[in-house]
Amino acid sequence: MLEMIDVNVYYGAIHALKGISIKVNEGEIVTLIGANGAGKTTSLKTISGVLKPKTGVVKFQGNEINKVNASNIVSLGISHVPEGRRVFSSMSVMENLEMGAYSRKDKAEIKKDYEMVFETFPRLLERKNQMAGTLSGGEQQMLAIGRALMSRPKLLLLDEPSMGLAPLVVKQIFSIIKDINEKGTTVLLVEQNAAMALNIANRAYVIQNGRVEMEGPANELLNDEKVRSAYLGG
Repeated sequence: MLEMIDVNVYYGAIHALKGISIKVNEGEIVTLIGANGAGKTTSLKTISGVLKPKTGVVKFQGNEINKVNASNIVSLGISHVPEGRRVFSSMSVMENLEMGAYSRKDKAEIKKDYEMVFETFPRLLERKNQMAGTLSGGEQQMLAIGRALMSRPKLLLLDEPSMGLAPLVVKQIFSIIKDINEKGTTVLLVEQNAAMALNIANRAYVIQNGRVEMEGPANELLNDEKVRSAYLGG
């Protein structure tokens, strides 16, 4: 479904991605793990068109998308839940979900997707008229994911969904991610909580200093001594 092929990305003079190559097959959960500043978030921003590679190719369903505008990439079927959630704090929960469906015209199907989001996140239904900025961190994360689902993505990019959340809420969010995947949405996940990510993923890439250092089935990396020592506390 998705390929990054020898992608190089710069922030000014800083070489952030140094020949990254990854792939995501339809139906998978793939996770990128690594230390802060390794290039994980930059990879997601490059896929969603927020950043443009200097060299290399990003392909989605066989078509090059590295020169496509970010707004048009959403219409192709890629939704990005950014680090820090980034909900529209002065808008209601319902208005945030409406923003997720901005590129769609199929009103009857949009209505079905509101129902799907509220079924997935019952808390959002209870708070649908509440300002997003007054929600708890966990509720805002649910809203950010729900907003992304309103575009009906084929591929969902998730950047640090557990950040700043209580352990019980993290467990709930990861259960929902797995459920979303089982219902047919492919997921590319960036996550500091490497153990949680590797437990739900099919495959994983370890990113260090802008390069892929290791890759393989998630359960194998979960039991790899180097990975355990570096990212799983031994």
